[in-house]
Amino acid sequence: MPECDPDAHSRVRPGAGAAEPDPEGERQGLQVPLAGVAPHLKSPVVAYVGLGANLGDAQGSILAAMSSLGRLRQTTVTSLSSLYRTAPMDSSGPDYINAVAEVSTGLTAPDLLRELQRLEWAAGRERPYRNAPRTLDLDLLLYGDARIESSLLTLPHPRLHERAFVLVPLSEIAPTRVGVQALEAVAGQGIERM
Repeated sequence: MPECDPDAHSRVRPGAGAAEPDPEGERQGLQVPLAGVAPHLKSPVVAYVGLGANLGDAQGSILAAMSSLGRLRQTTVTSLSSLYRTAPMDSSGPDYINAVAEVSTGLTAPDLLRELQRLEWAAGRERPYRNAPRTLDLDLLLYGDARIESSLLTLPHPRLHERAFVLVPLSEIAPTRVGVQALEAVAGQGIERM
């Protein structure tokens, strides 16, 4: 399998047909449906979003992001995990605050990813190098039972089962999505419920 960009799941790549984040929402709503044609209504999908931050007021950033998720178009937050403190993994800097949110969304997976990136951008997220400390990190972990592997998005999240800071809060709100063996495999990673 070719080597992939480790952050491919969490950003839109240049040239992948996606615009830069649009914080003002100026480009949203520019598509006008044809007269007499109803837009296609999609059944909501249950998706899971990983939240993390370790710069600035990390806890405040996570709580604000949880609230912002509930204001995304066609999206409702249906469950939130507790907050967890974890040491940086493959990184440096202060401890992370992590959580997982369950959402019901009418957005497609790529559209939901773009909305998550917009929230990151609004929170001051920068990507100076791989695994850099961050003001806010929002990862699309699962989107229903979808399996996607593209230059834009990989689902399920490619490192989902390697990280206690994802599996433990995910198991709190969606225990059927996390197997006992998966939790045992990350049991040595330090994680503290807040």
